[in-house]
Amino acid sequence: MVIRQKDMKVEEVTHMRDGDGTVIKRTLAPAQPDMHLRLLGRFTIRKGCSIGLHTHNGEVEYYCILSGQGIVTEDDGDTTVNPGDVVVTGWGQSHSIRNECDQDLEFIAVINTEN
Repeated sequence: MVIRQKDMKVEEVTHMRDGDGTVIKRTLAPAQPDMHLRLLGRFTIRKGCSIGLHTHNGEVEYYCILSGQGIVTEDDGDTTVNPGDVVVTGWGQSHSIRNECDQDLEFIAVINTEN
């Protein structure tokens, strides 16, 4: 299967997961429950915006940082992430991500489910 960029859904999500501002979400592929895929998307977070704190039960989420710099809040505190970094959160853990820099923060997010 090939999914063309022109066929990908792009939406602006305000207060995503009770975060601040607006996040741009591009769905790269539809959910594939038989392949344990709930989400494959590319996200853009502008300065002052965020995805709020949320928990992943029965699934794992990966953020692959493409550009910009972000601050990830996990159960053990804040960590700065940069291009090339990967954030892994799952099985009851919580996280959020925000951008405090002038450059947009861009990353790929993948959520795999156990069922």
